[in-house]
Amino acid sequence: MFGFGRKTTPVAEVKASATGRVAAMGSSGRAVWSPRDTGSLVRLGFTGNPVGFRAVKLVAEAAAAVPLVFHDREGRLDIHPVLDLLARPNPGQSRSEWLEALFGQILLTGNGYVEGVGAGGLPGELHVLRSDRMSVVPGPDGWPVAYDYTVGGRKHRFQVGELSPVCHIRAFHPTDDHYGLSPMQAAASAVDVHNAASRWSKGLLDNAARPSGAIVHLGEQELSPEQFDRLSVELEANHQGARNAGRPMLLEGGLDWKPMGFSPSDMEFQKTKEAAAREIATAFGVPPMMLGIPGDATYANYAEANRAFYRLTVLPLVGKVCEALSHWLGLHLGERAALLVDRDRVPALGSERDAEWTRIAAADFLTTDEKRRLLGLAPLGEA
Repeated sequence: MFGFGRKTTPVAEVKASATGRVAAMGSSGRAVWSPRDTGSLVRLGFTGNPVGFRAVKLVAEAAAAVPLVFHDREGRLDIHPVLDLLARPNPGQSRSEWLEALFGQILLTGNGYVEGVGAGGLPGELHVLRSDRMSVVPGPDGWPVAYDYTVGGRKHRFQVGELSPVCHIRAFHPTDDHYGLSPMQAAASAVDVHNAASRWSKGLLDNAARPSGAIVHLGEQELSPEQFDRLSVELEANHQGARNAGRPMLLEGGLDWKPMGFSPSDMEFQKTKEAAAREIATAFGVPPMMLGIPGDATYANYAEANRAFYRLTVLPLVGKVCEALSHWLGLHLGERAALLVDRDRVPALGSERDAEWTRIAAADFLTTDEKRRLLGLAPLGEA
């Protein structure tokens, strides 16, 4: 009644997907964005992206080469300990190297940290500290009371007192009280798109510039695991890579090749890549023309783009850093100090400076001393 002792034949278990006959060789998915931490942004946007690398280098090198002058209460000074300190900030770096490192940290992380080494008075050495190793220690009122510098599990704390050993220069950040917002963070999405387009182009070349496709099995029976594995290995070995470009595909009976996806012209990956490059350049304030990026020519010529680059990007950045260093070094000196840009020696602004001199010199209603003050020069009576 219950079938005890009856010998039964097991039913073969069959599991098959409705899409089992299609062995897809290409697929698409949801967008995946890279992490937004400092290390990932620097790795992907600077060391791994030519547009981001060149934009940061262009701004940092141009800013480091801007000539500076020192002013105290008496006026401009050509000889001063601050100028000597900036000429050789530390034994391992020259003026240009030190300033380039400082500007580069601000551009990549939004923060620049300068350590002054010395006991009392003007520091004897200046060092740029890595921003990814620094962290702000806020006090009960929210203002920083210390800075922690961490390397390999070891931590050094810089106490913030009346005279702080660290000068923190940060870019504007609308939602953070202690850290600045870098152009690299704003350009992160464009960097991801640009890197993805580069990988797509590389993958297209590795696959003999062919779009993805699928091998369709037309037979009645499903492919066995051994047959599927052998087919995959043969495709990878004989039909991928530049060395296999143009090789005809030989398929066994019951197999058919169906191309999938769009051609490169339809997808317009090159235009997408150029648009992402322009967005990266825009985030750093570099005219795309100066980076060799094709597209709409915003400026009539390279000279005009170079003037706009200095006027809108380089000089504001140098001015921000000079103001912060002037205040910090002035506290150590115990006197009012000011580092300013010597605009007369900025080659990109030569034509604008000539026009200003001509305009002021032709103003007959101004005295000689008034003209000199307008041009940033000391009056003759005080020279």
